Amino acid sequence: MSGTAGLAPEFDVSEWIGGPPDLSLAELRGKVVVAYAFQMLCPGCVAEALPQARRLAAVFPREMVAVLGLHTVFEHHEAMMPLALRAFIQEYRIDFPVGVDRANGRELPRTMARYRMQGTPTILMIDRAGRLRRQHFGHVDDIALGAEVMALVAEAASPQAAAGAPAGRGCTDGECAA
Repeated sequence: MSGTAGLAPEFDVSEWIGGPPDLSLAELRGKVVVAYAFQMLCPGCVAEALPQARRLAAVFPREMVAVLGLHTVFEHHEAMMPLALRAFIQEYRIDFPVGVDRANGRELPRTMARYRMQGTPTILMIDRAGRLRRQHFGHVDDIALGAEVMALVAEAASPQAAAGAPAGRGCTDGECAA
């Protein structure tokens, strides 16, 4: 985990489902944030990422770790409208906030482009200070993910965290380095 100490770019969402309507990364500072970028029609998202997100949300106290979903549609737009997403969230018993990544015409959705995501599922890990510390495309083993989250939770008490430990992929001014 290396890079600059810039803040993770805010998510650009058209709405939040299952959370406050104006949820922001800034208001979540002080907590570790683990966000799962997904699509309803993505097999890896449905089979692995979202169940993992539910397990993570069940294991870590919400006062310490905020688990978020980011529905980022870059294909099959007609099938994945917010109404269908609400039914999906209910059917899969997703009990953490899910943001709808703001469409950007024919381009990638705004948050997906801002973070330069390769596709879905993508996991974003943001430390208590609001810095992007890890971005991973694809599946991450539960034990490895839990260890990384716990390390970020424990960092708050370390001298390095107080001194501003380096962030992940070099995010500054609303953009992330590849």
